[in-house]
Amino acid sequence: MRYTPSKQYLWAGLAAAGLAVISSLFATEWTVALVASVLLLLSAMALLVLAFRPPIEIQEHVLLIGERTIEWSKVARVDGTGWISPLAVTLTLFKGDERILILFPGDLDASNSLLRNLRRNAKEALIDGIPYRQFWGDSLPLVEGSTTPSATPKIQLLRSDDEAEVERLYQLLKTVGHLDTRQQDEN
Repeated sequence: MRYTPSKQYLWAGLAAAGLAVISSLFATEWTVALVASVLLLLSAMALLVLAFRPPIEIQEHVLLIGERTIEWSKVARVDGTGWISPLAVTLTLFKGDERILILFPGDLDASNSLLRNLRRNAKEALIDGIPYRQFWGDSLPLVEGSTTPSATPKIQLLRSDDEAEVERLYQLLKTVGHLDTRQQDEN
């Protein structure tokens, strides 16, 4: 899969640069506009840097970031930063604990897809501090001397009163065969 930067960053950067120029024209008469001009120019530079980031390509055995190639087997950790658009992810490699910050200026769907693929392909890595198999919910390894996998704690999805209502409806469904009250009223 190939991920390229969104064109929205380019257009936003060009718009900010244009507004910086207009603001600087007003700054000749009104000096406060110089502050806006500088801020818009800094924003334009940041957006244009993001717009011209190299594409990221995910292959079966390697991750390509521009001209750089990273083997999946050398990735020790994949840590998200909380930024989704633009996506910021830190990869830590086994060799020398080298850390690589991946910045991907894409739309929300592409950023989520890239993050999911980074996490899926780094099979030997810790993902946000959690082992790969446990993060993806694969079966846990057997505990020594046991014939069953180690038990995971039960996650409560419903409140206890809601759970009781679901159980009551399930029992009613088992006995009656349906839950449609209109059919009962017609008889």
